[in-house]
Amino acid sequence: MLSKKNAADAVKKTFSKLGIRVQRYCQGTTPGLQLNQSLMSNGIDLVVDVGAASGGYGQFLRWHGYRGKILSFEPLVRAHEQLERATVKDSFWKIAPRMALGETTSVAVINVSDNSDSSSLLEMLDEHRSAAPKSAYVDQQEVDVRRLDEVNHPFLGEAGGIFLKIDTQGFEGPVLRGAAGLMPRIRGIQVEMSLVPLYAGQDKWRDLMERIESLGFELWNMFPGFLDVRKGKLLQFDGVFFRK
Repeated sequence: MLSKKNAADAVKKTFSKLGIRVQRYCQGTTPGLQLNQSLMSNGIDLVVDVGAASGGYGQFLRWHGYRGKILSFEPLVRAHEQLERATVKDSFWKIAPRMALGETTSVAVINVSDNSDSSSLLEMLDEHRSAAPKSAYVDQQEVDVRRLDEVNHPFLGEAGGIFLKIDTQGFEGPVLRGAAGLMPRIRGIQVEMSLVPLYAGQDKWRDLMERIESLGFELWNMFPGFLDVRKGKLLQFDGVFFRK
């Protein structure tokens, strides 16, 4: 009879041949559990999900135990429709009207990528396209841009501890600056940062980090993101910050 360790090793080897990695589901190795523990320990009662796409991040939070309120923002027409359908049975997860968030109130044109997830208000650079050909732009849509601190929603009015997640493909800096009026109630921030320029005019990752730290936050965790698999080169990561 195989020991538990030998049986576990056999399972891992079997799945590895299929390109699937198996690891123990525990807080020490599972990013979702680490993030949920951080939300709980910092008294977060609202996650503001900026750049929600079709709802993957919110589902990720729910899967790993977060049961508090979520307010999602998504500018693309199709993704916004998918997001509304995905959350219809979750009364603690609300979807804001279709809009982009930024530093000023305006009307803008968002570039829609073939894979949807890489869509941005900014021009995409060659390194991004070469690393992910499916990210190339195929369409454009007009969208209203608002400051987060000007959005009127019950969830924002009721929240005591806000966690701001920003995944806006190079537009993270303007979103952060447009949240200034809410900053006293923001206890945590998760922001996607690019190690190399991927979009024209985006904030450098060091500048974003220094900006967040200057607001009284400290780095708690880092999660790897977009990878150029041809080179084994990490292009983006998520930094997670909480107040000191």
